[in-house]
Amino acid sequence: MAKGPIENIEVTEYVHDDNLGDVKIADSVIAVCAINAVMKIRGVAGLTGGITDSITESLLGRESLSKGVKVDQTEEGIVLDIYLIVYYGVKIPEVAWDIQNSVKEEIETMTDKRVAKVNIHVQGVASAEKGTEHE
Repeated sequence: MAKGPIENIEVTEYVHDDNLGDVKIADSVIAVCAINAVMKIRGVAGLTGGITDSITESLLGRESLSKGVKVDQTEEGIVLDIYLIVYYGVKIPEVAWDIQNSVKEEIETMTDKRVAKVNIHVQGVASAEKGTEHE
């Protein structure tokens, strides 16, 4: 992986057989695709950033677009770590499996790159808002 010229963004280079040039996809782009897939899953209250996101926010004064998602592009494929909060009362394994399948499908469709792993880290439980049901 190489650092891109703007803000030291991690990118991976994809080589196409035609000599038209290279396609580079930033980790943050993959993270945004994953976030969109995660937030469609019923039972997810939100994503939560770890210490890295907190440092980024405090040092740079802005919220990370990839908050709650860590992307690692390896030779075996893309490995994602997703940190989230679920609503109280949901079946956590079912929510996790739905997220894994949704994220894998979304990333592979968008990037044409293999997803090797989608690791789910449930960081907390949120009570359901009054008058809503999250199962």
